[in-house]
Amino acid sequence: MGGVNAAGRTSGHQAFRRTVLDALPVEEQERTLIGLAAMMQLISHQQDGGWQDIHGEPIATGELASQVRQRVLDHTLIRRNEDAAFNADGIPANRHTQMHLERPLTFQARRRQLPDPLPETWQVRDIDGRLVEVSVPAGVLDVLLPERRQAQVRAAGQLPCGFEPGRLYRSVHHPRGLSMAVFGASDCLGQSGLDWQALHDRLDPGQVAVYAGNSIGQLDDPGWGGLLKSFVSGNRATSKQMPLGYGQMPADFLNAYVLGSVGATGAIQGACASFLYNLRLGIEDIRSGARRVVMVGTSDAPVTPEIVEGFRSMGALADDDSLKALDALSLLTDSDYQRACRPFARNCGFTIAESSQFVLLMDDSLALETGAQILGSVPDVFVNADGWKRSISAPGIGNYITLGKAVRLAGEILGERAVRERSFVHAHATSTPKNRTTESHVLDTVARANGIGDWPVAGLKAFVGHSQGSAAGDQLTSALGSFAYGLIPGIPTLDAVADDVHAERLRLFREPLAFQADAAFINAKGFGGNNATGLLLSPAVTERLLVQRHGQAAIDAWKQRREATLSASADYDQRADVGEFSVIYRFGEGVLEGPELTIEADGIHIPGYARPVSLAVDNPYGRLDGE
Repeated sequence: MGGVNAAGRTSGHQAFRRTVLDALPVEEQERTLIGLAAMMQLISHQQDGGWQDIHGEPIATGELASQVRQRVLDHTLIRRNEDAAFNADGIPANRHTQMHLERPLTFQARRRQLPDPLPETWQVRDIDGRLVEVSVPAGVLDVLLPERRQAQVRAAGQLPCGFEPGRLYRSVHHPRGLSMAVFGASDCLGQSGLDWQALHDRLDPGQVAVYAGNSIGQLDDPGWGGLLKSFVSGNRATSKQMPLGYGQMPADFLNAYVLGSVGATGAIQGACASFLYNLRLGIEDIRSGARRVVMVGTSDAPVTPEIVEGFRSMGALADDDSLKALDALSLLTDSDYQRACRPFARNCGFTIAESSQFVLLMDDSLALETGAQILGSVPDVFVNADGWKRSISAPGIGNYITLGKAVRLAGEILGERAVRERSFVHAHATSTPKNRTTESHVLDTVARANGIGDWPVAGLKAFVGHSQGSAAGDQLTSALGSFAYGLIPGIPTLDAVADDVHAERLRLFREPLAFQADAAFINAKGFGGNNATGLLLSPAVTERLLVQRHGQAAIDAWKQRREATLSASADYDQRADVGEFSVIYRFGEGVLEGPELTIEADGIHIPGYARPVSLAVDNPYGRLDGE
């Protein structure tokens, strides 16, 4: 797994550790704080092993954690939006105005700044080669006057302050979501401890797939956001904005610049369930035998003024006025913004966030053969729509089906007692009044139907906010952290469970919960009726299933091969913890256009690829005799 969100880096469980920080041993707390501080460029690691602060002054290793602690706590997770446009500076905008000129108006401007075509009543006189004088007659003049609009929503789940993924490689004005995708996929490969080239060389290139995208596309200025407002803003559209804005572009970037894959590719969009939709594609490919390795992920960067305003106008976000009313406040402080997201409590809307999350899937035989590090397994993801709806954005009935199926599958694999006693739920838990009622009813009724009496429920968005299509990726990678550390993050903003929450059979808690889980249910409820629930099994349970399928001798041999993988993974983690990131971006390397290929009836040989692409196909339709 790899990626980044408001809690930090996904690899090494850094982001997870940030969400359970106070429950960790002191040395793990210090490791987490120092790693985040290095990521945020608050400190820098020197060649001699020492550390310096941002002013170049040396810091004793024993003092590092205490010096950076408060800064790290204040500038990770949900907080006041640190983009100046969302605060004192205001958001750049224009206001349409009709100016009534009582007398003619004369002004000077550069010729290339004049509208084309010129209004018929304007008179223009050349001053020099570039400058002109313009005379506008009295009357009504339509103009756009620049202004700075004060943000009505200031809480956001931004990446740790100071961390800019686009600075880690030659990003050349890439949209933020794509820079995050490049980092996330690189982080995933680094954490895996595997040599990607060696892994790729042992496979038919067609046995590799990438399913990655996002729920909205790239709507910041380097993507479709800048393109769509180019006319009204007076800026010129670039040749990159159109292609880089597409929602499947994270997959395209991974194929072209990170993995060099020629296998299956694509992205499926399902609003807030997009990560699980893509995960389902990968699982189905591997179960069918069509692929052996699949990288799955999403990368969303929706913290832009326009997207925030879109969600605010539909009443979905926790805006400043609503937060004030919720707590009877006249002024919001930094600590109030940090408490903006309150799943299953009295709340007023979700908090928008950015995140990039990727996981590497393998079939079990290949994982054993390569000595892969196994963090867990995903037997299936269930997807169901809501049927007839009154409002396209309102929740419906599909989530009862997805969660019900996931729980039944878990019971078939683990037994009903394990589901009742050793499973937990990563709820969608957006922090809207509607979600707290509807999702809690889904969870509570499914728990009752399966004899579950005290089901632990995590609400991760209280920490990292709602990253749209990447939300379930945040949840899944957090659940992997729970398996590794035996802790489920609490909901620290849950002062009291709201009266309309159905929680008779749910365990909702504020502090991290010590819990040894066999399974986690990753739940997502997206606008439009995009419901999905994935079943995630712990590494211990996964190993037991592997023993059952392959035998103990095969598992013992895998563990021996795994030693080298774990060592490489640990080396990567140590480098990342001091701010040394190995971002993969291979622009223009090994480019092929077709004539270089050797094409035969049963395969295609590609220069630079160890094995040919097999052209064998499955034909379930029968064969006609004759010509």
